[in-house]
Amino acid sequence: MSRDDAEPGKPTRRSILTYGGTAALGGLLAGCTGGAESGTGAGEDGEAGDDGGAEAASTTATESDSESEGSDEFPYTAAMEPVGEVTFEAVPERWVAYDGGFADMAVALGKADGLAGVGNASRYYTYVYDELPGVDVDRSQIEAYPEVRTKEEFYEIDADIHLYDPQMLVNWFDWGEDDVAEIRDNVAPFFGNLIFRRSDGWHDYRYYTLYEAFERVAAAFDERERYEAFAELHESFIADVQARLPSADDRPSVFLTFEGTDEPETFSPYRLVDKGTSKKQWLDLGVNDALAGTDVENLSTTNRGELDYENLLEVDPDVILVRGHERKSAAEFRDTVLAYMESHPVGSELTAVQNGRVYRGGYLYQGPIHNLFLTERAAKQIYPEEFGPVTGDERLFDRQRVADIINGEL
Repeated sequence: MSRDDAEPGKPTRRSILTYGGTAALGGLLAGCTGGAESGTGAGEDGEAGDDGGAEAASTTATESDSESEGSDEFPYTAAMEPVGEVTFEAVPERWVAYDGGFADMAVALGKADGLAGVGNASRYYTYVYDELPGVDVDRSQIEAYPEVRTKEEFYEIDADIHLYDPQMLVNWFDWGEDDVAEIRDNVAPFFGNLIFRRSDGWHDYRYYTLYEAFERVAAAFDERERYEAFAELHESFIADVQARLPSADDRPSVFLTFEGTDEPETFSPYRLVDKGTSKKQWLDLGVNDALAGTDVENLSTTNRGELDYENLLEVDPDVILVRGHERKSAAEFRDTVLAYMESHPVGSELTAVQNGRVYRGGYLYQGPIHNLFLTERAAKQIYPEEFGPVTGDERLFDRQRVADIINGEL
């Protein structure tokens, strides 16, 4: 469907979704800077921050946020900044998500069949679903629309809801206020917030923790019960893991970085004090930031600084976590990245390298299902004495229970 096909004033199924209340487009895009970022630029590779388990949101919830729980009756509303309140006359069926975190939320809510495309498919890891009985995501649909970022693609897909932060489209892909309004009004609403990091200056509105955002997406899909079941499982899981952690003095110092090459020479730093959702597992596990006390800033759209091996030696972390290798197994990572660091004349002097404590650093974008797997893996990486080796078979959460929730067996 081209933009010319959207006849002004002609009712379509898109009319079942309307904005109201706090949604004002002028405010929605206020404070945005210009410039686009390429798919491999700062916007996507830089990451920052997550929510720690019960962490409070950075600002007070609006009245509409607190009431956004979905309903068994129509119409119902859901709200998330920066888009505000959206009224739904029917439950959205076809959906598109920019990142794997929001896609994972929709899958967790039993909506996998409605997946129509992904904005950044290269960082949406669906292999975790293989461990969940009866849970499957159609990769062919993802491969058909792996980078949904243009207006033409939004028209062609014709989804019922877009799990995107529209300010991300403006700041990374050179959209304008009129472009956002056009797709919102002619196709479907946007409903998302860039929560994976908290270091971008243009993001001057509320952030959400992983489960705060998940709750709002559940409201949009009218899936309160599934959300509550996940939240209960997550709370119990995190409590069980945290009860087994060593004292703070006995926890290792950790350096989290992005470096996608198999032969790393420099490293983009992530600060664990930045509470974006991509760091949730590390915050829940109470690790010590190896960069604490330094003036090194978190990777962001505007900060692209890197550290070399000499810089790392000054910090000499106990554990190094390298992002950008999530399609490798633990063994493949050791045979490539760690092996190269072990042969490097300076890198080989690092304590973490000498002790073989260099691991994959987790997903940039994670949703509630991803987070369970990543927290389990991280616990083994950081505390192998307590939870066993990362290649071990010990399971810290019930896969069948997760699958039951997704499949509606509540």
